[in-house]
Amino acid sequence: MKVEIYSDIACPWCYVGKRRFEQALGQFEGKEGVEVLYRPYQLVPDAPEQARPHREWLAERYGPQSLAMDARITEVGRSVGIDYDFDAALEVNTLRAHRLLHLAETEYGAAVQAALKERLLKAHFSEGVDVGDTEALAGLAAEVGVDRERAAAYLAGDEGEAETLAALAEARAIGVTAVPTFVFEGQWAVQGGQEAETFLQVLRQVEAETGRRITPVAPPADTCEDGSCAL
Repeated sequence: MKVEIYSDIACPWCYVGKRRFEQALGQFEGKEGVEVLYRPYQLVPDAPEQARPHREWLAERYGPQSLAMDARITEVGRSVGIDYDFDAALEVNTLRAHRLLHLAETEYGAAVQAALKERLLKAHFSEGVDVGDTEALAGLAAEVGVDRERAAAYLAGDEGEAETLAALAEARAIGVTAVPTFVFEGQWAVQGGQEAETFLQVLRQVEAETGRRITPVAPPADTCEDGSCAL
């Protein structure tokens, strides 16, 4: 079974969704036969190349409610072992990080890509790392087994950019409008950072009912407050 997860490094609900899906996968009887791949999505495609403080950036977009939004996801994050530090977090364009995830998948495989995705999310949300910086990205890649020199050279040029942009366009073409979105076997979609029990149910349904479309499970997607991010 192939599961493609459309998400952005800048999306806090994508981090929660990743953890909850992994919890479900750990309980799934057929987990050995599941291939998980991460697909790119940018909440803010025109985000600046220079990193900015998260609190400042979010306040400009949402005003006074931004603090409540951060507080809500921080509370949810604790329930799955995520320590959000929004005072330290930096917002920046995520295209370069998505390119790096493409490199990890194509040259190192799905397991390394998943490890890099986790490392990027932790760096961004818990450690205040600028995930748009080439040197920082190369260092994070090296931590999960990617050759540092290869990663740095790759990011210094435009390798993988066309492929990443094409994947972003494909996400829009198939109707992904909020993240995280989980696509099972290219047919069934679940949107949002659902509870682990929901993901487990879907995994079992897809395995048992390959020929029948599952009604997508989607929370409200007007902001980043209720399980998904749609900016």
